[in-house]
Amino acid sequence: MFNIRPLLSALVNRRLTLERIGGFYECFRMMSEGSRDEQTAKLLKRANEENEDSAERVQGTKRIKAEGENTDDEKKYPKKKVALLMAYSGKGYYGMQRNPGNSQFRTIEDDLVTALIKSGCIPENHGDEMKKMSFQRCARTDKGVSAAGQVVSLKVRLIDDITEKINEHLPAQIRVLGLKRVTQGFNSKNNCDGRTYSYMLPTVAFSPKDYDPGNIAAFRLEPETLQRVNRLFALYKGTHNFHNFTSQKAPNDPSARRYITEMSCGEPFICSNTEFAVIIVRGQSFMLHQIRKMIGLVIAVIKGYAKEEVMERSWGQEKVDVPKAPGLGLVLERVHFDRYNKRFGGDGLHERLEWDREEEVIKAFKEDHIYPTIVETECQEGSMVSWMSTLPIHDFEATATDPQDSKDQKQDNADAGNDSD
Repeated sequence: MFNIRPLLSALVNRRLTLERIGGFYECFRMMSEGSRDEQTAKLLKRANEENEDSAERVQGTKRIKAEGENTDDEKKYPKKKVALLMAYSGKGYYGMQRNPGNSQFRTIEDDLVTALIKSGCIPENHGDEMKKMSFQRCARTDKGVSAAGQVVSLKVRLIDDITEKINEHLPAQIRVLGLKRVTQGFNSKNNCDGRTYSYMLPTVAFSPKDYDPGNIAAFRLEPETLQRVNRLFALYKGTHNFHNFTSQKAPNDPSARRYITEMSCGEPFICSNTEFAVIIVRGQSFMLHQIRKMIGLVIAVIKGYAKEEVMERSWGQEKVDVPKAPGLGLVLERVHFDRYNKRFGGDGLHERLEWDREEEVIKAFKEDHIYPTIVETECQEGSMVSWMSTLPIHDFEATATDPQDSKDQKQDNADAGNDSD
């Protein structure tokens, strides 16, 4: 039977150091019924930012008439801007973001939009043009990558038992775990000011390059090696030019500069007779494949394929050949809305975008769908061991002339600046 307790303990211990948010935000006093004039003045002052419900209903009525939607449903269930908390196992999916016209590449959003239509949350014609429902996601996770705390924003009809009805039309490996009303101008991508990921990998990834990969179950990570791993991960903290950690980014592209606040590897633990460890990384935002390449380069150094100086050189001007670790172990753990919460969380009208009440169901989903998939797939298919065999073909001394993963990037050319891993 799959034993998840060591992993949950490791993640909880790491999270305690990452999730402290300093200070307390002073809440505005609720306005009394007798001060209607003052209440009206405050609401009008906030109208440009929030587009209050009265204006929304007028605009919504015009759209309904223009699009021929069911006006009775709209009166009973007017559209409201919400944030949905999602969790999913990425195995078998080509990432989060929908690719219209490429139905053979199934994505998480394909199934989500279908469920939204079938449950009656959005009109059918919104499925073909997601801008009509103001849809946005916090992170555009890559092929095979999972999430325990993805957040999407959109306008929906607030039907009764909305999350239950959406989930009725979703596969078991995709769940909507929570819903909160947000301001009309809220955008889950633009309002997100931090993202935390975990990466679960067998510790044999940090073995010497002459270690027999067929003996994965016998490998144990030495404390001295773990210390060196964390020393290298600590070099990523701060702001660096990560143009070598994605594709088709020029060294002088301002969007390649990213800020990392935390990156470290936790203590090893045993699952299915194999030693695993979890890497935690938090930053403002990440480019496509950035986290996997950050991990891949450290593995190459630890195994002895590259010298430590390659890390400093990698965020310099020259092109460096940076290997990309497998996507299997990467999980979007949670997204952070500190600025939004400070501005709107205490105004008496909106909820803070925090999901403490959903923690138990999040843990249950990870235990049932994410971690077993990572461990079982790794033990059966050996994605990390297979990837390790490709490290000798990389030339870490010479200047790279062509991105190694250009075939994977075609769909990202038009949106290269988005968060994705």
